[in-house]
Amino acid sequence: MRVQGAVIREQGQTFAVVVVKPHVIQNRSEADRAIRGFMPVFGGVPVVLMAQDGRGRPTYFGRPDISRFMASVPLRAIPWREYTIN
Repeated sequence: MRVQGAVIREQGQTFAVVVVKPHVIQNRSEADRAIRGFMPVFGGVPVVLMAQDGRGRPTYFGRPDISRFMASVPLRAIPWREYTIN
């Protein structure tokens, strides 16, 4: 399985952002399960999920402080890369 994600180091914090389908973040239990599943892939750092609506606007789900911060970051400024998960 391949996912788009980014590891970000900002203000002394390291966290990951992972792109998911909108239905994942619309279902809290599914979103929590996804976060727990992605954490080992990113070395145990906090994970925030990101989904885009039909217009490309992002919505974030995860730790509130990180989600708020990411909402102010332009998508083009995020260092996206593809991760392979076994």
